[in-house]
Amino acid sequence: MPLSLTVVVVITITALCFDFTNGFHDAANAIATSVSTRALAPRTALALAAVMNVAGASLGTGVASTIGDGIIEPGAGPGGLAVILAGVLAAIAWNLLTWRLGLPTSSSHALIGGLVGAALVSVTAVHWGGILTLVVLPMVLSPVVGIVLGYLAHTLILWLFRRARPRRVTRGFHIAQTMSAAVMGLGHGLQDGQKSMGVIVLALVTAGYQERFHVPEWVVLMVALVIASGTYVGGRRIIRTLGHRIVHLDPPRGFAAEAGAAAVLYVTAFAWHSPISTTHTITSSILGAGATRGLSAVHWNTATSIVGAWFLTLPGAATAGAAAYLALRAAAALL
Repeated sequence: MPLSLTVVVVITITALCFDFTNGFHDAANAIATSVSTRALAPRTALALAAVMNVAGASLGTGVASTIGDGIIEPGAGPGGLAVILAGVLAAIAWNLLTWRLGLPTSSSHALIGGLVGAALVSVTAVHWGGILTLVVLPMVLSPVVGIVLGYLAHTLILWLFRRARPRRVTRGFHIAQTMSAAVMGLGHGLQDGQKSMGVIVLALVTAGYQERFHVPEWVVLMVALVIASGTYVGGRRIIRTLGHRIVHLDPPRGFAAEAGAAAVLYVTAFAWHSPISTTHTITSSILGAGATRGLSAVHWNTATSIVGAWFLTLPGAATAGAAAYLALRAAAALL
């Protein structure tokens, strides 16, 4: 088997491992609110999210194109493939570390940071304009929009049902949260499933097995099934953080948070092809929905630690990506 094909196979397997960790790390994004409000049992919610992940990952490839064609431009041959492999390894390491700590950080930004870090130490071209407009600006704006939409959605619910009996409202939103959890699962697959697709196709183009960037059907299907499997395994540590430690959620607030976050995911994926963080979006939307009780309802110590982890993700994963690339280059020199 040619060396380039061997490395592409290794990158594909590694990207699928990242896809799996993305699934169980970010499973909480789709189901934490529904589980914490007891609208859905954990395993039922995970199964629903997994099924919707498969559907969402099959809806488009715009985000995959941004990851594969708009972040870095690795050179042809083994050197370029080493950059890609190092970036994915760094993202996996960051996912495992933050999962172990129970921190809901962004798998998307971990992958982008890992690729950029590996690119910088290998003198690979980085598309800074694309990173600014498609990564950094959405990273800043999507949580703000999530907070606003979560707050407005719950405020509207409070007004619409101001004369209804609280018990009846709670029962109705238990049912509604099944739908909103499904919508979030679809959005999670739409956004996060495409990121591994982008890496695999980037490797194929770099090795010369494809002339232009397009995502084959076998890549879509494989990635969709793997992220769904990871989601079904689930990340209970992060579910506890999102569902209980930021703000107390009841079914109407949970529905408002999921509806607001899902709106952001769909618009950014379909309109701008921007790889935003599902984690940032649902967390901020939860903050917005919880803030209708007043700022004192938010557990600010937990929220502050989460935001701190958000800002550390890009530089932290970039450092890991640089270290991984140097380690791969040293290992290659010894062979």
